[in-house]
Amino acid sequence: MSYLNFDKTLMVNLERSLGLEILRTNRSGVYSSTTLVDCNTRKYHGQLVMPIPELGPDNYVLLSSIDETVMQYGAAFNLGLHQYGENTFAPNGHKYIREFECEVVAKTTYRVGGAILTKERLLVSGEPRVLIRYTLIEAGSPTQLRLKPFLAFRSTNSLTHENPMANPNMDDCENGRVNQMYPSFPKLYMQFSKPVEYSHNPLWNKNIEYYKERERGYEYKEDLLVPGYFELSLRKGESVIFSAGTTEVKPSTLKSLWKKEYERRNVRDNMFACLKNAAAQFYKREGDKCYLLAGYPWYGASAREEFMSVASCTLDIDRPEYWEAIMDKTALEEVAHFLQHDGAIGLNGMDEPDALLWFIRAIQKYAHKYTVEEAAAKYKDICEEIIKFYRKNNHPRALVHQNGLIWVEGTHRPATWMNATENGYPITPRTGYVVEINALWYNALRFTAELLRTLGKEMGADLMEYQAEITRQSFVETFWNGVYLDDYVVDNYHNKEVRPNQIWAVGLPYSPLEKKQMKAVVDICTKELLTPRGLRTLSPKSGDYRPQYVGSQQERDHNYHNGPVWPCTIAAYARAYMTVYKQSGLNFMERLTVGYEEQMSELCIGTLNELYDGNPPYKGHGGTSYAPSVASVISVLDTMKKYQQENQE
Repeated sequence: MSYLNFDKTLMVNLERSLGLEILRTNRSGVYSSTTLVDCNTRKYHGQLVMPIPELGPDNYVLLSSIDETVMQYGAAFNLGLHQYGENTFAPNGHKYIREFECEVVAKTTYRVGGAILTKERLLVSGEPRVLIRYTLIEAGSPTQLRLKPFLAFRSTNSLTHENPMANPNMDDCENGRVNQMYPSFPKLYMQFSKPVEYSHNPLWNKNIEYYKERERGYEYKEDLLVPGYFELSLRKGESVIFSAGTTEVKPSTLKSLWKKEYERRNVRDNMFACLKNAAAQFYKREGDKCYLLAGYPWYGASAREEFMSVASCTLDIDRPEYWEAIMDKTALEEVAHFLQHDGAIGLNGMDEPDALLWFIRAIQKYAHKYTVEEAAAKYKDICEEIIKFYRKNNHPRALVHQNGLIWVEGTHRPATWMNATENGYPITPRTGYVVEINALWYNALRFTAELLRTLGKEMGADLMEYQAEITRQSFVETFWNGVYLDDYVVDNYHNKEVRPNQIWAVGLPYSPLEKKQMKAVVDICTKELLTPRGLRTLSPKSGDYRPQYVGSQQERDHNYHNGPVWPCTIAAYARAYMTVYKQSGLNFMERLTVGYEEQMSELCIGTLNELYDGNPPYKGHGGTSYAPSVASVISVLDTMKKYQQENQE
């Protein structure tokens, strides 16, 4: 049995199986996602979802789903599943599923009478094409397979309904048909590895429901165009490959294309293998540039999330070529453009007050992975330029005061990662001196001084160290309240809410705190914030504690950073804990990872959600696969590995 294996008992239980999702990407922004029983529950679900820059910044669902029907002795067994009401599902094809596994590719096994049919899915790397392979494992009689495509041709942020503008016609192509539902969209080529018969019978399948959208308070009913169906015969042991893409393919090449893509896949037989695979799915090549997406299904490329995650999603999983593509060939250029106020930026949020500080932190991780000498040779100049950019107060949203601390304005526009808004204003208005921004600033000063000293720039290093010492003293005077660190300070107001942001003051390589202060921060975070999914965003002792991410959009926004757990904090916590407790903390950290092991077979399998409820059972929410969450847990495993190696030595 594979690591990600689900049997009949779970699959026929829709209360459970509809809550389990799969996600595959092709490293150029194209993805395929649905539930384990192939019933779409989100408007973001689809067999082929892709960016179409000519239409806008969204992703677009072309092929929503496919209904398969197995025919034997004149009887038809429909394997499809759609929701048409709160408890109304049809045609209930999930009852034929005997097993689902996802060790290499998503594979569903159906038993229909005396026939056993498998269905395997993968995306072609670098091009918008999904391949589905059907194999008839057993058959006691002649077997026909009928495939009915459900077409959407719409943005992931909208739903489609029956309309006279939609084109239901299917033109010929080799071993298949092609449709262009609207003139502004690309054509969708649907082809097979063997000749098929096509019957044209266009109709709208109406009022399909997506219960996840209903839960979120959005429109949730959709009509999908079914232009007709394909039909072919299968004999025992035979496989046929279905291809859906925006360009025509030679059917004779589909089997070799499948084999080539299959051999590129990694086996997911443990937690690290799952996280490694999840991390690689965030890569997005865009022409000659490459980015790390913040997550799926609705996030694009964002500076803060990319710089927080890139080292663990490339270097820690032995993919240095993607570090080079993302950081050296793309981010370096875009950061330089931003510093010069010159040129278009592909990364959103480069002007966030902490984004460039996370960039330096990513370089610091590179130095720890390789050597400080290598990092200094490649990145000293850009790190020094960033520090000068802040110190000269050229940053549009951050000021360095004479006390050496960074001041930000966060009452009218979010200035930190806790960025939920209501009517355009921050729900959590963290403003003035913010604890993690200044912890990052101190760390950046010290690390840049280290780079300078490595290259023999002693005077520059001394000046940087002098600046850092001013910042350190002011940091302690400003944030330390005798027990832990205030979250932010503005004028004479000290926000004393216990939040996870203080953990970065201990979890970064350079801490402004003394050992006793570091231990106090770790201990209060452990006592009031730690859960099996990471750190809560607010202590349960607070009157504003809202642990469940549920309700209307307004309710969810208010709860977003006021109680739910964000796994992106766990890497800093792990590093902080090991800094304080060293080898004696290793067993504790090993137990902590069990909570993430459980998540590999929950929600979006093999990856981690954006956030989780702050109270048991810690249900997941938000983006179904989130780069900072995945990167943070990879970082925890990497930290543990280093301490384990020290134990062996």
